Amino acid sequence: MKQCISIQTRKNKVILKIDEEAEQKQIMLDLKKKMVELKKLYKDDTTPIFIIGKKLNKNDMVELKEIINKDIMVDVNFDSSKALGLHGIKKTFNKEIATSETKFHRGSLRSGMKMEYEGSLVILGDVNAGAEVLAGENVVVLGILRGMAHAGAKGNKEAIIAAASIESVQIRIADIVKEIEKEELQQENIKTCAYLNDKDEVILE
Repeated sequence: MKQCISIQTRKNKVILKIDEEAEQKQIMLDLKKKMVELKKLYKDDTTPIFIIGKKLNKNDMVELKEIINKDIMVDVNFDSSKALGLHGIKKTFNKEIATSETKFHRGSLRSGMKMEYEGSLVILGDVNAGAEVLAGENVVVLGILRGMAHAGAKGNKEAIIAAASIESVQIRIADIVKEIEKEELQQENIKTCAYLNDKDEVILE
């Protein structure tokens, strides 16, 4: 059976990403298996754990936290809003971007896949490394963006790229290209939004 939990280590943070399609029973079984790996990571460490991905109810959160804290006494945080890309979407609306036609794609984009649309594109999944998303308006990814995203491809500098976590090596807004350094991706704060400032510089937040 495919594992539904992946572990990512960041500066001052350990992230557990749960597959959005996974059932709670499978999540619990996988977490118990992952505890062996987590205990090796921790030893004398107290780095907080952030759980993202699947939207969990209160009881699910309590169960997962109890399993972790049984062996590792660290803070366990749940970030369901960012996991669903809502944080980035909120920023998009705050920018007061003109309404555009929107296309929704259900599922993740694998390496080699390319999706284009004249309006805004919303990907209900991850965009993996080697995949491309190109939109005339905004790009919103409800999972992790590791591939190349190009928003405002027709020249709209008000366009925004939003994701649960932006982890691409390159993104583009209008005709501006942003090469993202490895050190920038390893910073403590997860980057969920990219836009152009008044100097035509791509800002990652």
